[in-house]
Amino acid sequence: MIQSMTGFGKASLQLPTKKITVEIKSLNSKGLDLNTRMPSVFREMELGLRNQLSQKLERGKIDFSLYIEITGEETSSKINVPIVKGYINQMKAVIPNADETELMKMAVRMPDALKTERDEIDENDWKQIQTVIDQSLENMMQFRRDEGVALEKEFLHRIANIMTLMNNAVAYDAERIETVKTRLKTALDELQANVDQNRFEQELIFYLEKYDITEEKVRLENHLNYFIETLAGTEANGRKLGFITQEMGREINTMGSKSNHSEMQKLVVMMKDELEKIKEQVLNVL
Repeated sequence: MIQSMTGFGKASLQLPTKKITVEIKSLNSKGLDLNTRMPSVFREMELGLRNQLSQKLERGKIDFSLYIEITGEETSSKINVPIVKGYINQMKAVIPNADETELMKMAVRMPDALKTERDEIDENDWKQIQTVIDQSLENMMQFRRDEGVALEKEFLHRIANIMTLMNNAVAYDAERIETVKTRLKTALDELQANVDQNRFEQELIFYLEKYDITEEKVRLENHLNYFIETLAGTEANGRKLGFITQEMGREINTMGSKSNHSEMQKLVVMMKDELEKIKEQVLNVL
């Protein structure tokens, strides 16, 4: 079963003094492009987190965000009392009769008026955060699986269309060959030349072999069936599906160059259109 590279996962946990929220977003990419945003206090956990995300998500442009919202009285920012008093005393020296409340308002806006005390990582806090990360990852994986189901339906529909168009094109084969024979015989008759009939038949067979699309039809049918088989696989197979579509394109192009028949060429164009729609969506498969 295929999965989409596009996905979104979010999970939250409300604690007595804080709310933990994790968001993971994913878009299609050739490889793994992982960006993380989290409070600086948790940066030492980033390497392990990256390993976890890369093993789970494998490919895609991944944006990971960890938000810690303080909902209680706890805060890591403190007033830098000596610095604030120093600012107030300096401003009093400039404006002796200034209102102290106004001086305080100005002082706390000055550089270094607030200091942030670095917290140490609490092991219990990180376990709770890890629980939220695991849940958001599971939500992301479910999103990818759901998108994969929709993609698989789309692929099977397009593959069935190509198969039908191919069979319709092959149905014109006898008519096309007869048209070529008639055209060649008419051209010879107009030349009024004496032609050895056996030699003419031999040359005609050789000529018509160049327009034979039996091999292309067989190979294209094999590629279509292999594509369906790969869709049902259990491993990540987006790149493999891309390679199969390239082979399908080669066979369709060869059929078009050999067709030499207007109705058949129209069907080939329609097959190319269906294949392009498949290629666009294959880029989004994990």
